[in-house]
Amino acid sequence: MVAVLSVVGAATSLVQPLLVGQVIEAVQSDTGIGILVWLLVGFVIVSSVISGFQHYLLQRTGTAVVYSSRRKLIARILHLPTSEFDARRTGDLVSRVGTDTTLLYAVLTQGLADAVGSAVLFLGALIAMLVIDPVLLLLIVVVIGISVTVVVLLSGRIRTASTAQQMKVGELASGVERAIGSIRTIRASGATEREAAAVTDLASETYGIGVRIAKISSLVVPVSGIALQLSLLVVLGVGGFRVAAGAITIASLISFIMFLFLLVMPLATTFGAITSVNQALGALGRIQEVLDLPTESQDDAAIAATVPREEPAPDAPAIEFRDVRFHYPANVVAARQAAAKEARTLLADAHLESAEDAAPAVEDHEVLRGVSFAVPRGARVALVGPSGAGKSTILSLIERFYDPTGGSIRVAGHDARTYPRDELRAHFGYVEQDAPTLAGTLAENLQLASPDASDADCERVLRAVNLADVLERNPLGVDAPVGEDGVMLSGGERQRLAIARALLTDAPILLLDESTSSLDGVNEQRMREAIDAVSTDRTLVVIAHRLSTVVDSDLIVVLQDGAVVGQGTHAELVESTPLYRDLARHQLLA
Repeated sequence: MVAVLSVVGAATSLVQPLLVGQVIEAVQSDTGIGILVWLLVGFVIVSSVISGFQHYLLQRTGTAVVYSSRRKLIARILHLPTSEFDARRTGDLVSRVGTDTTLLYAVLTQGLADAVGSAVLFLGALIAMLVIDPVLLLLIVVVIGISVTVVVLLSGRIRTASTAQQMKVGELASGVERAIGSIRTIRASGATEREAAAVTDLASETYGIGVRIAKISSLVVPVSGIALQLSLLVVLGVGGFRVAAGAITIASLISFIMFLFLLVMPLATTFGAITSVNQALGALGRIQEVLDLPTESQDDAAIAATVPREEPAPDAPAIEFRDVRFHYPANVVAARQAAAKEARTLLADAHLESAEDAAPAVEDHEVLRGVSFAVPRGARVALVGPSGAGKSTILSLIERFYDPTGGSIRVAGHDARTYPRDELRAHFGYVEQDAPTLAGTLAENLQLASPDASDADCERVLRAVNLADVLERNPLGVDAPVGEDGVMLSGGERQRLAIARALLTDAPILLLDESTSSLDGVNEQRMREAIDAVSTDRTLVVIAHRLSTVVDSDLIVVLQDGAVVGQGTHAELVESTPLYRDLARHQLLA
């Protein structure tokens, strides 16, 4: 529709110089001009109306493109493999959804969407000027050709600088997101000024690139004005001489000048849009980079085609690890090493002697080394070991946030990779370490994995995990807000809320990553009683933090440096495994 209006608008504009020429000739020959004048007025009005409606359509189309891009980008981001989130900064992804997509608006509203009409206007004016006076046209083409060459040479530099600027905007957004998300820790550490300085430095770098773009674009914008003025001077000087020589008439010269404006006008619009369009193209490259990344479902399809699905044995365990090895992808290792380097730099700038200890380098090594164990159906299995032994990594592999780099993981007798991830995760109720609390209400947090759960169901699981007091202290009950990141709840309450969310799913397997670490002794006992109550006919895999969580387990798997160093009951391991005996002596608080 916009293209059609552009063509019609261009046609009405091209007719006007011809009518003006006829009016001048009619005046010179002393004939009637009434009809010509009314036609000219009519074309001017039609052209104006078309221009206004076209402007509306362009704005609406630009807004629709931004919306469509954001929708696709959000859908793609939320389906990316977990490794991409570990390798990328949250603020940078947010910047691509917000700032980068907004810049696409310029592509349609500042020249490209009107390209068809501009091309018609340009070609029509060119042909008309060729018919009127080829000599004058040749001079105009030389002037315009020089200006176009200058703009083309500068536009490449604008696009390169614009891409760099958008990358810096992403880094700035990440810096702000990090500072705001950790504001309490930053203030408590007396690091407010250092963090403000670090974020300000990113803003300064962004500003510097913006100034460079402004300098380049300041050379582009005047080119169209210079081209128009030189062309007009050439036409007036040479054209006046040719009129005096009788080569063309006054009417033809005036028509030629009007066509000159119609010829230069699309160029002026294009030149003026060079900066905005190149910025949009830089943003488009960043958006396309994310859209080209494979999603989890695409990975599933590729893996399923190469991994056959075998018929499981009738007594197959709920979960089985067979010689599992795992190594984080190179992009994740690189991202973590960069983050550690940044942290060390900030600490060093603060003149802290413990900079290396507080932010050690990330080692590039195997996290799990030939791990094998089985989780019988309906059993409670505890994973214990010192920090960094690989316990949380095991749960991440069960949830298929990552796939093992060697060996296999079997769920209900099937290779976990043969399940679509959504289907696999429906088997599990997962409570991660430091599980986040979403901004919203108690019910919205609980219904995240169980959207059809009733208020009564929500109340039941909240009471089961000893959160009755949270319900009772607010008259809104399950509709009580929890604040940003659950700030209106204590640390223990946030952890219990996460456990309640997992219990509400009624999944056959519960994965609890140190789920009682934030609880005091009384609430831990009540939590254990709640878990015992709901664990009937369920399989539990628990990362143990305290001895009280371990002693009643059907199986305890002891891990050290990514390898299994012992398996058995509490009594068996105290006798057979020195590491476990030492952990038990210290209540597993290693």
